[in-house]
Amino acid sequence: MEPRHRKILQQNRAHLVKTLDPSGVLDGLLSRGIFSQDMIDEIKSSGARRTQARQLVKDLETRGRQAFPAFLECLHETGQSSLAEHLESGNPLPVPAPLPVQPTVIPLPVTNPENPDRADAPHKLVPLKPPSLSVDLLPSPSPDKDVARPRPPRQRRDSIQSYKMDASPCGMCLIINNVKFDPASNLKERKGSDIDCDKLERRFRSLNFDVIVKKNLKCKHIRQELSSLAKMDHSKYDCCVVIILSHGTEASHNRFPGAVHGVDGPSVPVQIITNYLNGQNCSSLQGKPKVFFIQACGGDQRDIGFEVSPDEVQPLAGGIDDQPDAIPTSSSSDSLSLSDEIDARATLPTPSDILVSYSTFPGYVSWRDTLTGSWYVETLDRVLEENAATDDLVTMLMMVNNEVSQISAKGLYKQMPGSFNFLRKHLYFQAPAT
Repeated sequence: MEPRHRKILQQNRAHLVKTLDPSGVLDGLLSRGIFSQDMIDEIKSSGARRTQARQLVKDLETRGRQAFPAFLECLHETGQSSLAEHLESGNPLPVPAPLPVQPTVIPLPVTNPENPDRADAPHKLVPLKPPSLSVDLLPSPSPDKDVARPRPPRQRRDSIQSYKMDASPCGMCLIINNVKFDPASNLKERKGSDIDCDKLERRFRSLNFDVIVKKNLKCKHIRQELSSLAKMDHSKYDCCVVIILSHGTEASHNRFPGAVHGVDGPSVPVQIITNYLNGQNCSSLQGKPKVFFIQACGGDQRDIGFEVSPDEVQPLAGGIDDQPDAIPTSSSSDSLSLSDEIDARATLPTPSDILVSYSTFPGYVSWRDTLTGSWYVETLDRVLEENAATDDLVTMLMMVNNEVSQISAKGLYKQMPGSFNFLRKHLYFQAPAT
């Protein structure tokens, strides 16, 4: 939006919140492509008329150059031409003053000491205590559709809104579980990964996702599965989740670091994995959250941590069979090819509504217990089970970060998960039925 138009909206926000009827305007903005259906749904579910009007104006300021002219057209079409004309003039509108409070007149009782029953007899006033202020003295609610509506079921702690997440099923969840690798790849079998896979399959089914599990995929088959997922119609869904359990390594990137290996050895950069589902390549997921969980090494460095006071952390011992999901950094052009598919172009727009959660910091190994599964997945599964009903995804991932950071492999090595977050709103999963 042009700065002068944004300034007009900001100067007149209070008046717009007071007088704007957003009901017909929202439909007009949707038909003109200014707002998405997701934005319309969130505004309509935000509460009373004033709350809707306030959110409409705030969202309008974030749209393109045609947003302000389209808004004025919608005002004219919905019988709010006077408001449109004032905005066109560019002059600030005065905020309508509240009506003055008119006190209720309560007559004082009259008595005649000599003959109380006679109304026309000489009398004198008996002083009484003034009546206390009652609800009758308060201004009545505004009749202009500002009727209270049921509050959203989840109390929000700030002004950031939440993604729509009430579809059933909520979305697709693709799990790629690479366990046994070709001998020529020099990659060891990932014992314990099946435990991770089973945990996450059960967890995301309980969160009302349709789960697809694929095992031991070569590099080209990983790409094929992601391409098939991107070509699906996600219109009826609200979200999409991709989980990859494999060996990993570093890779050149300009957005998301790291790469995951196929069982044949070559790898697919995480940057390319996310590109399959971005707004340009999967239109039915535009404006919807796309979440990627990567259980793989980000490199071959082993983190031995640093010394802190005993009160800072509560160390947790790892298992005796902890193994890294690592391979030395590769400079092979096979793992970095960006020329064979249109999804992999390096000039794609910056992603939005994407979150990539890594089991470890870029460049470092990720630890996996061959008997109980990886530190990251075990912790993630437990945190989702205990907190999905109350906390948003980013908050839960911080819980995962904190817990995993306190585990030690062989009493020495540490691990620090993290995420690259391009979400625009809070993401709350559907809580499992209790």
